[in-house]
Amino acid sequence: MVLTLLKAKPERKLAKQICKVVLDHFEKQYSKELGDAWNTVRDILTSPSCWQYAVLLNRFNYPFELEKNLHLKGYHSLFQGSLPYYPQSMKCYLSRTPHRMPSERHQVGNLKQYYLLNAASLLPVLALELRDGEKVLDLCAAPGGKSLALLQCAYPGYLHCNEYDSLRLRWLRQTLESFIPQPLVNVIKVSELDGREMGDAQPETFDKVLVDAPCSNDRSWLFSSDSQKAACRISQRRNLPLLQIELLRSAIKALRPGGLLVYSTCTLSKAENQDVISEVLNSYSNIMPVDIKEMARACSHDFTFAPTGQECGLLVIPDKGKAWGPMYFAKLKKSWTT
Repeated sequence: MVLTLLKAKPERKLAKQICKVVLDHFEKQYSKELGDAWNTVRDILTSPSCWQYAVLLNRFNYPFELEKNLHLKGYHSLFQGSLPYYPQSMKCYLSRTPHRMPSERHQVGNLKQYYLLNAASLLPVLALELRDGEKVLDLCAAPGGKSLALLQCAYPGYLHCNEYDSLRLRWLRQTLESFIPQPLVNVIKVSELDGREMGDAQPETFDKVLVDAPCSNDRSWLFSSDSQKAACRISQRRNLPLLQIELLRSAIKALRPGGLLVYSTCTLSKAENQDVISEVLNSYSNIMPVDIKEMARACSHDFTFAPTGQECGLLVIPDKGKAWGPMYFAKLKKSWTT
C-alpha cells in the first residue's frame, strides 16, 4: 500500500509517538527474521524525519517546469534505464535526502501533475511488465498509487481496480479522478467486491493481476495512537496470511493461462511474504515462480534488499540514504497446463 504519512517535524516532539506495544512485538519477530539488519531498519522506521518521498510525474499533465526544478534541487531519475522493463513514459524522481514536497490539492476538473510515494511501491508495478492493450486487474487497489503507476507504464485495453473497503474505495476514486484524463477513464472499471470472490466473478479474464494485499503495515502500525487497538491488531495479525492466500487463490482464478501475477505487501513479515508464496506454489501445479533476481541487481543503487531465500521474491528494507520499503513482492506465472 502506498504511504501517505506526513513527515514529522523534529521541532514538534508530539507529532508522532512510537507505539511501544508494536515496537516490542516487531523487535522480537524481526530481530530473528532479519538478524543484524533489523537494527538499521528499526532506526529508520522509528524516525519519520529520515523518511524519503519519491515524486512520480503524471504523463497525462506533464510538469516540465517541476522536472527542471527537481534536477536543480539534486533529485535524480529512478532506475535510469537499468531495468529490463522500464517504460520511457514512467518518470519518477527521488532525492538522497529526506526532503518532502507538498502534496497537490484535489481540484475537480484539473489533473494533478505529480504523486508522492514510497519509491519501493513502483517495483511490483514494474515487475508486472504491463504492455499496451492488455487486460489488468488491481485486486486491492486503494488508495490508487499502483493503479496510477500502471497507467504511467502503458495503455491497458482494460484496467479493473477493485477495493472492498468503502472508505478506501472513495480514496481510490478520487486518486483516479485527480490524475487520469476522461478518455482513459472509459477503459477503467472500479468495483467494490470482496477480492476473494473476484476469481469466480471473472474467471481467466486478465493478462496481468496485481495483488497488493492487506498486510501488517509496519510503518503505520509503529505509530498507532491507540495502544489497545494496536494490541488487538497484533493478536489478529496471525489471521492475515490466510486472507492473503485466499486473495491469491482468487487472483489465480481470474488470471488467464500464460498470464503473470505479482503479489506485494508493505510488511517485513516472513509469514505474510515468503510463507504465503511458498504455500501457493506448493498448492498449484500450474503456477510457476518467475526469477526476478535481476531486478535486485539492477536496482541496488537505489534500494537495499534483504535475502528472501526465493528467486521469485524480493524484499526491500529501509536503509540509510535509501529509506524505502518495507516492500515485498513476488512474481508468478500461470502455465497452460493444469
